[in-house]
Amino acid sequence: MTEIRFGTDGWRGRIAEDYTFDNVRRCTQGFARYLSAQGKGGEGVVIGHDRRFASRSFAIASAEVMAANGFQVWLLDGPAPTPVISYSVVERGATGAINITASHNPPADNGFKVRDENGAAVAPEGLRAIEAAIPPIDQVQRMDWSAAQEQGLIRDWDATLSYVAHVGRLVDVERIKQAGFHLLVEPMWGNGIGWFPRLLQGGRTRVTEIHNVPNPLFPEMERPEPIPPNIDVALQRTVESGADVCLIMDGDADRMGIGDENGNFVNQLQVYALLAYYLLQVRGERGAIVKTLSTTSMLEKLGQMYGVPVYETGVGFKYVGPKMLETDAIIGGEESGGYAFRGSVPERDGILGNLYFLDLMVQTGQTPSRLLSTLYEKLGATYYYDRIDTRFPQEKRPQARARLDDARPEVLAGLRVTERMTVDGYKYVLEDGGWLLVRFSGTEPIIRVYCETTKADKVQPLLDEGLELAGLV
Repeated sequence: MTEIRFGTDGWRGRIAEDYTFDNVRRCTQGFARYLSAQGKGGEGVVIGHDRRFASRSFAIASAEVMAANGFQVWLLDGPAPTPVISYSVVERGATGAINITASHNPPADNGFKVRDENGAAVAPEGLRAIEAAIPPIDQVQRMDWSAAQEQGLIRDWDATLSYVAHVGRLVDVERIKQAGFHLLVEPMWGNGIGWFPRLLQGGRTRVTEIHNVPNPLFPEMERPEPIPPNIDVALQRTVESGADVCLIMDGDADRMGIGDENGNFVNQLQVYALLAYYLLQVRGERGAIVKTLSTTSMLEKLGQMYGVPVYETGVGFKYVGPKMLETDAIIGGEESGGYAFRGSVPERDGILGNLYFLDLMVQTGQTPSRLLSTLYEKLGATYYYDRIDTRFPQEKRPQARARLDDARPEVLAGLRVTERMTVDGYKYVLEDGGWLLVRFSGTEPIIRVYCETTKADKVQPLLDEGLELAGLV
């Protein structure tokens, strides 16, 4: 029997190896038991899915199990972005959601995510309880699909109109439609297909969408993750088409990326700082900022400037979402390009995030490249960031952890270490306000080395130091 563990955001596996119908049903039974133990048996649950191989069939399998356990299932009637699924939880008054998606993982993978009654990622203690409730397959309850529909336990649900109305209450879409932009939109063959043409039709703004036919092999990219080299084609098309900006979404559209008018990638840390600047400066909002330890220290500086608190969490929205609810934060986000906003559900939203970025362009009259210059002028410094991902087998983790546990460097790449943190990985805060982080991925057999610094010539040396600390060189 496969042992199922929830990582940074749910459980993911290789289709037909560990990610099987039986294991998806077991996960669903564990979720049903978890909800019932909380006194939520018989309530509504939303189930959605992405465009990966067999995702709808896996979603139907989950629906049959939830129905057999007495839950009312709202099954979305087709592939839907993760933020749409999460918003449906609130709109339907459901007690939670199941989302069949592997997000940005390679094509051979699929995944199983759960959400709570707020549409947010379930907190770590809840995930541990779900894991503990996952039974052997012979203890899984299952109801025939046709019978469940006849009894009204499974109902198809079109979530599109309610989500469109929702984002329309948060941002002036009409202002963006009449801005006269030319947008290059990259949905990465995934769930973001068609959303921007629909949202912005009928105005002066023109949308060119690429990679907009469903394809679970994700051609022209390694995986549907909104970072280079996966977005190289999109950045090139931006320049070729003379677009004003490139809007990128990952495979399930909960994460975003930006390419500027010159075809340069605006990295995830820069985008986070720009979105925070937009909320604080342009919209005049005030409230906490929540960030994971792997994202930018520009947020602390903005927090000081605008008099708002900044909270740092472990990596993953299972930490960010609950902290946003606790602090009524205006924004929460992580290094992977996922950002959530006050007024919406505490869930990453690549559609709303891109709309906010467009509104920032409209209201300031600035191009993406000029916006970045404006941000650095405001902060009084330029920030540089990079990351290295290295395949790293699970069995080698104990040795690497022991090495990192013992490491106490006082200087890294010529910069004095002012603080060492081990909340989620090994983070070294540097004298220039930058940092180096070495961390094991929670979703794949990968070790990641990240750094941010105000000194361009220190980026590669810092990454090299991180690899050495982990024993990778």
